[in-house]
Amino acid sequence: MDIIGIGYLGFETPKIEEWRDYGPNVMGYQIAKSAETDPNSLYFRTDDRRHRLAFHPGPIDRLAYIGWEAKGRLEFIDAVEKFRANGIEVTTGDAALCELRGVRELIRFRDPVGYQHELFYAQKWTPRSFTPGRPHGGFVAGKRGLGHVVLITPEYTPELENFLIKIMGFKWYGAGAGKGRTGFFHTKLNTWTSHDIGYGHAPGRMGIQHMGMTVDSMRDVGETYDLVKKREIPLLMTLGQHSQDPCVSFYHFSPSGFAIETIYELEAWQPDGFELNPERLSLWGHEIVGPILGTSVRTPEEVLDPAYLASKPKAS
Repeated sequence: MDIIGIGYLGFETPKIEEWRDYGPNVMGYQIAKSAETDPNSLYFRTDDRRHRLAFHPGPIDRLAYIGWEAKGRLEFIDAVEKFRANGIEVTTGDAALCELRGVRELIRFRDPVGYQHELFYAQKWTPRSFTPGRPHGGFVAGKRGLGHVVLITPEYTPELENFLIKIMGFKWYGAGAGKGRTGFFHTKLNTWTSHDIGYGHAPGRMGIQHMGMTVDSMRDVGETYDLVKKREIPLLMTLGQHSQDPCVSFYHFSPSGFAIETIYELEAWQPDGFELNPERLSLWGHEIVGPILGTSVRTPEEVLDPAYLASKPKAS
């Protein structure tokens, strides 16, 4: 599948007003206009797209959907045919849903774990229109997508990897330097970053562990770091540099309990031509000062839609 990367992310949260302050004043997001049919949700822009992040009212903090961007209409049609040929259940987004997402067309489907995904093409945008919520150099997205997410899965199975690699066409990047069963993947068209999505195995647990976003300068990392410390927002990992990526970053916890990694690329990422097996997570820094799994990681019964849970076969 000719997928660029993550085009948008949607969350449910009971903390809309906390995000309304935190989004622009800490992260530098621009508050986008909410749709007339969705006035209670909060939308953020990080570039010239109509929106990249959506926060919908809900009883708990959870990832609601991941929106993947197909290169264009023909690539979208090919992807839909591939899903159906492989027995993947897809539903077509109606005109109202496409308008909410600001896209031409979309389909919805789930991975073998149960996370909700969407595939779309042609999201609305306006050139030179992004205005950050505070002084900020901007976010790097466009040809590489919004950024990356790392999800927790109660089961890490061959079916999951087969779905990601054989059906969605993602490239296996590696298991990383973390403990336990993990897997990191990037889309077919993404040659700019090492991974778009990762899955970490934690029995009985499910939810988004962190989201990574790249900024345009080291100054943006430093100023965000200072704001996080000034507000006494809990950190997950201090400033540092990973072994596998030429990037400087730090992790702090968002109002919804998942971590956000703010990243600056020291140089362009280049595939190594072989699978790396790093001795340690980072070259320097990245002291772990908070819990690896935030409050956004819960039981599958809490995170998954009740309707989806009800549709799953009962264990005998």
